[in-house]
Amino acid sequence: MSLTLSHGPTVNVLIVTLHQINTTVGDFDGNLERIISGARESERQGAGMAVFPELSITGYPPLDLLELRDFTDNAQEALQRLVAASRGLSVAVLVGTILPRDSTSEGKPFQNAAVLVHRGHVQATHAKVLLPTYDVFDESRYFHPGATLTLAEVEGKSFALSVCEDVWNDKTYWSKRQYHQDPVEELLVRTQVPLINIAASPYSHGKGRMRQEMLANTARRYGVPVLYVNQAGGTDSLVFDGRSLAMDPAGRIVALAESFSEELLAVDLDHLPAATEQVQEIQDGMDTLFLALSTGLRDYAAKCGFGSSVLGLSGGIDSSVTAVIACEAMGPENVQGILMPSPFTSPSSIEDALAVASKLGIRTKTIPITGIYRRYLEDLDEGLEGLPGDATEENIQARIRGNILMALSNRFGHLVLSTGNKSELATGYCTLYGDMSGGLAVISDLLKGQVYELARYINRHREIIPGSVLVKPPTAELRPGQVDSDSLPPYDILDAVLEAYIEDKKTLHEIVKMGYPLDLVRRILGLIEGNEYKRQQAAPGIKVSWKAFGLGRRCPIAKADFF
Repeated sequence: MSLTLSHGPTVNVLIVTLHQINTTVGDFDGNLERIISGARESERQGAGMAVFPELSITGYPPLDLLELRDFTDNAQEALQRLVAASRGLSVAVLVGTILPRDSTSEGKPFQNAAVLVHRGHVQATHAKVLLPTYDVFDESRYFHPGATLTLAEVEGKSFALSVCEDVWNDKTYWSKRQYHQDPVEELLVRTQVPLINIAASPYSHGKGRMRQEMLANTARRYGVPVLYVNQAGGTDSLVFDGRSLAMDPAGRIVALAESFSEELLAVDLDHLPAATEQVQEIQDGMDTLFLALSTGLRDYAAKCGFGSSVLGLSGGIDSSVTAVIACEAMGPENVQGILMPSPFTSPSSIEDALAVASKLGIRTKTIPITGIYRRYLEDLDEGLEGLPGDATEENIQARIRGNILMALSNRFGHLVLSTGNKSELATGYCTLYGDMSGGLAVISDLLKGQVYELARYINRHREIIPGSVLVKPPTAELRPGQVDSDSLPPYDILDAVLEAYIEDKKTLHEIVKMGYPLDLVRRILGLIEGNEYKRQQAAPGIKVSWKAFGLGRRCPIAKADFF
């Protein structure tokens, strides 16, 4: 696709290609191959410059691998290989990588940089000025900041080079800024040139639309085109939505890449008819959320070397939705559902689990746990000293199931998918070494209500998840007649309090003012903070909210009750 941007009558013709690629941390050969092959395709399209995402040579985020000499040496060697390859290319290549600083200088040894390579030379470099240290980011741990944006020139055309966070501090957009400096303002008020931003910006539900508005504000404020290139695909808990774009000086999107997939956009900076309409608005609906989760699972499995997955199918909403996502990500032929009925499992739950499996076309295996459970209780009788039954017996069932899934993983090499949701993880309504067992917690960043909403989206064209699953009371079926509401507040109330506390960072009393009883709010917040020890032993989950458990929410385990 070739689209155009206008930048006044004095601009020289220059086609820029935006390469939205899916990198793997530490795969220097693979990442470099993507970059070089993309540059060659750009050359075939007559482009003057090919632009790639933040840290596209190393993969993002490298985290503490940056403390390993082998890793950083390989990154430098890969850059030199790119410089050598560029001798045979007419197109300039802008990539993200790490650059070492003078070893005698104070501060961190590396910078997060954009490097412009052209005809066998490094023509320009830009060190990221604003280093985020919030949520999942901790870049000041690794990098030394740059001072200003870099003005670079290709084929007589000047550009302002920036890296991700550099554009996230405009005082005319943000009511409260993270940094005292705005490097974009410092350069563009003096020199009105097209702004290029290379990024590795993780997905959060709603972030795409906000990012569009922020970049449009920058384009309009300075009257310049904005070219934004984002990483696509998943890395550990993070998933990157791509949606690279080009904006004209009026802030209209004139080129937009697909969500979560690799793509190349070609943009002619010299020819845009004045009447060109905006390509489209960025939306973040259930379709985007489903794609984020399936992409996160697909890439996690592929990059960790798993070709198949296994999960417990209970006939409930959580395992049903997880199974659908797994089939989308890995193909139904690579997903196996395990039914593990206990003495308390209802016939309808088995029917629902088999119905989901049949609709999806996945293999199932039934491994009853009743005999194992009874033998467990017999052998534990003396150790438990004959005390009355409680959650201990319930947790034993969950742990038996977790052990079965892990045994299948060991034998057949499956990735075990944990099926717990964020509401359960927040309150500790889950069993360590039981239903929390697994290699990836697929829906652990979805509140219970969002799981139902996603299920309805899945059923939008035809019923995949049986209607009975959507209407029956949620239950773990670990004792007779058990339902989740025996232990937790109703999910609509619980989810509202969880969102207010975890994502909106509201205080106890602010949440009470929203209309919830003080004792209830104090209980929920106490459950959240009292179960940190469980979350720090949980499988990694796919981050899709603005504040997910895991890397982005770091809390001590040992602490006093402060509510």
